[in-house]
Amino acid sequence: MKKKPEIFLSVDVETSGPIPGEYSMLTMGACNVDDFSQVFSCELKPISANADPKAMEVTGLSLEKLAAAGSPPEVAMKQFRDWVGQVVGDHGTPVFVGLNAPFDWSFVNYYFHRFLQANPFGFAALDIKALYMGATGCSWGDTRSSQMAARLKPKSKGDHQALHDALYQAELFKLVRQLRHRND
Repeated sequence: MKKKPEIFLSVDVETSGPIPGEYSMLTMGACNVDDFSQVFSCELKPISANADPKAMEVTGLSLEKLAAAGSPPEVAMKQFRDWVGQVVGDHGTPVFVGLNAPFDWSFVNYYFHRFLQANPFGFAALDIKALYMGATGCSWGDTRSSQMAARLKPKSKGDHQALHDALYQAELFKLVRQLRHRND
């Protein structure tokens, strides 16, 4: 059986707090790492009124505005699943890529299972921080995005807007992969 090519999809979320279920995923952005014209973005209605003030300050989002204007989570997750399917098609395997992937992954995985009972990414995610640490031999403390940016010199920046951050971390991912290949 022929192995399907891996399609790397950079995903970023903004949330109202540290854990899914008790807190809400508020926005989600994604892009195809190898084709920045293929993007996805949505705002979601909160699933709870819980909010960490620091998280809300970082995002600049409002639970009240999202409750009125955001997409119902089931609708947003169907749209995201369909986008993943369109980008990957029958020929590829989607790979979730994130900067601090365990955080973003936990929300996306929770929402997929809660609202659609399945996650098109399967059960794993690729973390850019861990990849960078492995490629450079740096310490965990040196995997902060600011530290990576100082070494890798990306053209874009993160700004806590989910789609912008997905594009930024996709650029970091590509630069880390190039760095790794130079070291081979």
